[in-house]
Amino acid sequence: MKQCREQYHCPVEVTLELIGGKWKALLLWHLMGGTLRFHELRTLVPQVTPKMLTQQLRDLEKDGLIERKVYPVVPPKVEYSLSEFGRSLIPILDVMCNWGNEYLEKNNITTCCQKTNM
Repeated sequence: MKQCREQYHCPVEVTLELIGGKWKALLLWHLMGGTLRFHELRTLVPQVTPKMLTQQLRDLEKDGLIERKVYPVVPPKVEYSLSEFGRSLIPILDVMCNWGNEYLEKNNITTCCQKTNM
């Protein structure tokens, strides 16, 4: 994340830097449902490559939006969850979901989404 506030021209720019891109908001959305492991996230977002998923999770952790818990077992067990700061995005993600649903309905578009809280 950029450190100098003068580099931002608008608060929306900051938000987009933190949750923008193809996968971050979607990962945060799935983590709203609770703690998940890497494999579970891969199953929920099968289009993302393992390398990209790792990078996106690292970015979200670095920016304080998610927490990563590593258990000292073999094989390693790692869990991801929203941080307190990340939970502050829930209203934004809910509005994004509602807007997306309205768009889909308006345009008669169906999806294969099975998420129960959508």
